[in-house]
Amino acid sequence: MALPNAYAQYNNSKVLTASPAELTLMLYEGAIKFCNIAEQAVEEKDIEKAHNNIRKVQNIIGYLQSTLDTKYPVAQDFIHIYDYLSKRLVEANMKKDKEILAEINMHLHSVRDNWKEVMRINREKGAN
Repeated sequence: MALPNAYAQYNNSKVLTASPAELTLMLYEGAIKFCNIAEQAVEEKDIEKAHNNIRKVQNIIGYLQSTLDTKYPVAQDFIHIYDYLSKRLVEANMKKDKEILAEINMHLHSVRDNWKEVMRINREKGAN
């Protein structure tokens, strides 16, 4: 019983001490995780599980989009990406289509990997 509680405390601490960039990375990781679960659920024909996890991805994308700072020109690029992903997620949920989920997952990995690279570059700049 103590182990799950310790794990929950660790995760809570990890979130509370994370920088905004690290929190964004955690959100991308969560979206990927839930997209993977949804893909598996579609394959297993577990409609409710697929729906619930697609909704989790939609909620994360919605949150990421709502927190964009539009004073930066790059925000428009993210708005377009998030709009596209949102539309595809609705389609994937309606059709319970594993191929659409795989495409979304590919895009999520790409955005996450680019975000990690930006974080790496910023760390290096800060070290100089």
